[in-house]
Parts: sequence; C-alpha cells; structure tokens
Amino acid sequence: MTEGGPTGTDTTTTVDRGRFPDSVTPWEDPVRRAQALAWVAGCLAAHGLVETGPRAVRLRPWSVLVRLTVTGPAPVWFKAVPPAAAFEAGLAEALARWVPGQVPAPLAVDAARGWMLTPDGGPVLSQVLDQRAVGPGCWEEPLRQYAAMQRELAPHAETIEALGVPAARPRDLPELFDRLVAENRALTREDRRALAALRPRVTGWCEELASSGVADTLDHADLHESQVFAPVDGRYAFFDWGDALVGHPFCSLLVPARAARERYGPEVLPRLRDAYLEPWTGGGVTTAGLRRAVSLAWRLAALGRAASWGRMFPVPPGGPAVAGDAEGAFWLREPMSAPPL
Repeated sequence: MTEGGPTGTDTTTTVDRGRFPDSVTPWEDPVRRAQALAWVAGCLAAHGLVETGPRAVRLRPWSVLVRLTVTGPAPVWFKAVPPAAAFEAGLAEALARWVPGQVPAPLAVDAARGWMLTPDGGPVLSQVLDQRAVGPGCWEEPLRQYAAMQRELAPHAETIEALGVPAARPRDLPELFDRLVAENRALTREDRRALAALRPRVTGWCEELASSGVADTLDHADLHESQVFAPVDGRYAFFDWGDALVGHPFCSLLVPARAARERYGPEVLPRLRDAYLEPWTGGGVTTAGLRRAVSLAWRLAALGRAASWGRMFPVPPGGPAVAGDAEGAFWLREPMSAPPL
C-alpha cells in the first residue's frame, strides 16, 4: 500500500499482521495514524532527520511498530502500545537515565499516549545465532550483564512501579494466581481441579521466595533472543519492556532459559543459571540458597507470563474466550511441572 508520508512525498508501506490478521489496531484509524505520524515527523525534525523512504509496519494486538527510513545511516523505530502497556514509554525513558548504555535511549517519548521513537540498535541476538554457529555460551554474558543491571535497578523498584509497571512481587502472586484462574476461559475442568490442589503450594513457594534475601526489582518477563541487541564494545542492550513487572528478579530467567534449551538442549540450563547468578553472589545468600530461589522463581514466573496475556486480551466478566486465553492457560499449567534446574 502507498500513503502520503510526513514530508508530503509518497511513502511505500508494507504491513505485517503476524498470526492476528483480524486484529484491529489504532493504525486502522486514519485520524489516529495521522496524529502519530505528525508526532513522528516533528520528533525527527527536532533531531535533524527527515523520513525518506519505505515504512515497514508490524501490527500486533499489543503494539504498533513502524520501521522508518530516514536521512542518516540507520532507520528509526516508532512504537505505540495499548493502555495495558502504556507504561513502557515512560519506563524506557527512565531506564535510559538510570542504566545508560544498557538500554536504547529513546529519541522522543510521549508517555501519556504510550508512544516512543528510538534509534535502530543493530542486529539482535537471534540474528547472530541464526547467521553462524554459536555455542550456548552466547547466552552467558548477556545474562550476567542483565542480572547486574537488575541489581543496579533494585533501589528504583518503587519508582518503577509508580510509572505503572505492574506489581508481581512474591507477596502479590497468590492473589494474582486466583484471579488468573478465575478469569481464564480456556482452562478445562481438570485444569481447575489441579490448580486448586496446587494453590497451597503456590502460597508456600511465594513465602519462601519472598524470604530468599534478594530484593525485588525490574523483571523484563519476556527476555528472549529477539529482545537483546548484539554487543557493542562488549555490552549488550535490552529492550521491549511491554511485559515488564516489578517482582523477584529471578523470574526473568524463565524465558531466556527456555529459548536456550530449545536451541541447545536441556544440558545448557545449569551453566546459564550459574552465569545469571554470578552478579547475585556476595549478598549474604549462599550458592545453594540462590539456586533454590531460581527453582522457585522458575515456577512462579509463569504467572507473570499468564498475566501479560490477560492484560493484552482482557475479557469482560462472563465474556467469551479470547485469543490470549489459550496462551494464558498454557502458562498457568506450567507451575505444575517440576523446574528443569
């Protein structure tokens, strides 16, 4: 399709809807689209940039992402998120102040509307892994750096929550568990019986994790291979915080460890766990205590994943099942399985 660009010239636009071809996003509203592109044009101009070529638009129920060709050597990206993830823009701006170099610094942010404009960060880790044979050690350093960043952000946990990032601290999880089970329309009767039997154990795991001696902090909650920029000068950068939570940091290990297991097999998990735990040593918690906390967090992190699907696909009371229910049910079943660590 072809649309007029902010400069008045024709800008070719390709649209990718993924597996949600019928999803309606703000991009379909010509008024809202024009408002967003006018904002983009103004922000680009403030940085001495002009849109010069094709746009690639990625539409999902949880975000509108537009790759913009501009003057200069690299593209820039516009992202708009729904109200359930509107905190992401303000969080990205705050993280760029608190941990510069470890996250992309936005060119512009409209926190009230959930809009942000960011520079291109280069290849992501998944591209590197797909292009050449790289062993499982490729995950060790990003996990160390990510864990160190989490420790650095722990003093900001209350401020992060005040930005609108959902709370999923261990003390919050039993109530979250109850709500997610009650609201999910894809769980079977057998699932509900099994989850009801699991409920006392969930409470015990939460109590034990809360007393692990590790402070709550920012949890990316979806740190897979396409959410990590390949290193520049030895430093990785982490992005796409729309699923973020404030909770026990070790819950972050679930998604990258699962990605590494799928690529390399289960034997990689202990070494990646220990690489992630290196920055957490020396805080008065034993190695055995840290490993136990990781095992507990592995189970409980699934609740954060289920909650994310529930936020993006809310269901009115008594309403029918929606697209996120199947994914939410998948994650709700996960704590019933023993962690592979």
